[in-house]
Amino acid sequence: MAQTKSLVGRRFFLRAAGINLALPIFDSLSRNVLSSGLAVGATNAAAATNARPARMVCIGNAFGFYPPAFFPQRTGKDYELTTLLEPVAQHRKDFTLYAGLDHGVKGGHFAVHSFLSGVRAIDAKGMPEGNITLDQRAAETVGGATRFPSLTVGSEDGLHGGCMMCWTRSGTRIPPIQGPRELFRKLFINETESDREQTRDRFRLQGSILDAVNGDANALKGRLDKRDREKLDEYFTSVRDVEKGIELRKRWADVPKPKAGMDEPENKGLVSDIPVLYDLIALALQTDSTRIATFEIAGGFEAAALGVRKEYHGLSHHGQVQESIDLLVKLEKYQMEQFSRFLTKLRAIDDGDGNLLKHTTVLFGSGMGNGNAHTNTNLPIILAGGAYKHGEYKMFPQSGPGKTQLSNLFLSMLHKFGLEVNRFGLSTGTLRGLETA
Repeated sequence: MAQTKSLVGRRFFLRAAGINLALPIFDSLSRNVLSSGLAVGATNAAAATNARPARMVCIGNAFGFYPPAFFPQRTGKDYELTTLLEPVAQHRKDFTLYAGLDHGVKGGHFAVHSFLSGVRAIDAKGMPEGNITLDQRAAETVGGATRFPSLTVGSEDGLHGGCMMCWTRSGTRIPPIQGPRELFRKLFINETESDREQTRDRFRLQGSILDAVNGDANALKGRLDKRDREKLDEYFTSVRDVEKGIELRKRWADVPKPKAGMDEPENKGLVSDIPVLYDLIALALQTDSTRIATFEIAGGFEAAALGVRKEYHGLSHHGQVQESIDLLVKLEKYQMEQFSRFLTKLRAIDDGDGNLLKHTTVLFGSGMGNGNAHTNTNLPIILAGGAYKHGEYKMFPQSGPGKTQLSNLFLSMLHKFGLEVNRFGLSTGTLRGLETA
């Protein structure tokens, strides 16, 4: 019992020290001793070495898009511009539109979080790499090349706990940076010397705590059954993730951040903040502060800011009522307009032998295929930039021998990013027909 009390006390001390890390529940010891939980802090990296690196941006919408307003009737290069594609017409040659791709999962809102992984959180234990998402798999290879291996942006407001789009290999949700002011400060505001010294002290403290935690875990191993030893191995993996994060942050602690070239923005609400957040993501890529970013638009999207009196989530369940559909499409069209603006921004930034859009693979879509029907099939997917051959609308069969996993596209994107991997999620190979320009 003394050992139990010691472990519990240290668990709360870890939280107070800023490492939200706890041993998992071990049924072979006690059902009431240690609560499971794991949140690994954001990792950082070292100085950039590649002048023209590959970048990746993934943009997700938690409620999907109204399919008849999104998907054209004709495939190929001469597809018609639907209501939701009109805002991106100027970029027609810079992106490819896909239909028929999904992960084959079910669960409605509770499966949307599998958008970038292909794996629901509840199914993660049966997968070789858990439910790690596309962005985090790419970020693992960045190492010390950038200050931030990845940036996760979004809102914690709204349905089912806010943004759920990004997950680590150990099954930890990556909480988003919630507003332009917070993102600006993270990217461009340097700490004072006093703050930096406190940071160094925190690094030293965290390192000693992790040593102690490892000791406790090792002491427990001989007392656990097979199932709990597997949990302990997962825990060790998570501890190593934290250790790597601490080491990377140490490298960047005294490196000045780049100049922003803009004033610190205010947080005005997600609708108003979307263009500013896109601008900051572009700046983060341009300054090589990161090479990977995600942005999820979820329940924090306040419809009233666009003159719509009904709530966004409610409109996604329109019940085929035309008035509700019209209002929903108005909200979705605004999102498409801002996405188009982002592509314009990337294309206008010179980057070596091309522009930033050429060197950035941009995924845009949703883990929700039809919000009204709560289906996660036939996801709306746009792939832009990345020096691919674009300009077409491609439709894959939604069933039968030609059924294609969305993870096949993700595997191709990882190859483009420089990863030599044979599989991602439920992929069966790379995406056919995806060619480099």
